[in-house]
Amino acid sequence: MADRFAAGMQTRRAVLGDAHVDRAEAAKTAFDEPFQRLITEAAWGTVWADGTIDRRERSMLTLALLAATGNFEEIPMHIRATANTGATREDVMQAFLHVAIYAGVPKANHAIKLAKATYAEMEEEG
Repeated sequence: MADRFAAGMQTRRAVLGDAHVDRAEAAKTAFDEPFQRLITEAAWGTVWADGTIDRRERSMLTLALLAATGNFEEIPMHIRATANTGATREDVMQAFLHVAIYAGVPKANHAIKLAKATYAEMEEEG
């Protein structure tokens, strides 16, 4: 388990960036530590650390799944992560077009709205 946690932290930092992970770690409390450990080991140390598909593809899948399931609060974080995963704006749009067809236009529309706002923030930040 310690190896999965270490791999998860390494992957998490590579995808989300040190600043994001440092903020999340600083905000962690005894109450949410078990959840943080779970997502670090399972999401980042297992799924995201697996080399079967690359990070660009994984990024597109994650964004499509978040949009399709209506988990919009995580979309800006994963749009920001595209700077590290290699998923282009065109890739992201293709993922959201799939969402529109297979999960619904309103979900894709909202995801696109969030992506546009996040890309604009990223441009302002330089």
